[in-house]
Amino acid sequence: MQELTPYITQLSLVRQLKFCAGHRLYQHESKCAFFHGHNYRVDVEVAGASGGTEVDSIGRIVDFSMIKKRMLGWLDDNWDHSFLVFAEDANALAAIRMVQPTKYFVMPYNPTAENMARYLLEVVAPSVLTDLGVVARRVTVWETDEACAVATLVGDPAEITIAIKSAVIVDSR
Repeated sequence: MQELTPYITQLSLVRQLKFCAGHRLYQHESKCAFFHGHNYRVDVEVAGASGGTEVDSIGRIVDFSMIKKRMLGWLDDNWDHSFLVFAEDANALAAIRMVQPTKYFVMPYNPTAENMARYLLEVVAPSVLTDLGVVARRVTVWETDEACAVATLVGDPAEITIAIKSAVIVDSR
């Protein structure tokens, strides 16, 4: 007789966040090379740091409000109503610095939805969620209602080390 293997259920939760920002895609072949903006939506999926099979005494991985407070707090401070610009885009940096007041965030790579999702997953989430007992497993950045990019953590997050190459916020208000 074959033994039945008990199910192991991994739990995760997703918190949706929204912010508005401008960008342009350096060396893009079409209209995204122009300055423009989006009403972004970000979905942050987290699981318990111990593998996602445990919950607290209430039955939660973590309270949704903590993800909102930490991640949306960072987004509000750094990207909301800001201009995201690639560190190597000297023309865009020169232009945005001429505007007063100005708020911009220098990215270590072109501010595509893919790179924004990667940055939030690899750099921001580990920093702001560190003491909550959760690991961000997936970040989805929606540029429009029809188009998004997804960054998914692969492997053990303890083995991943990300160096912040360039992350500068300037707010001249």
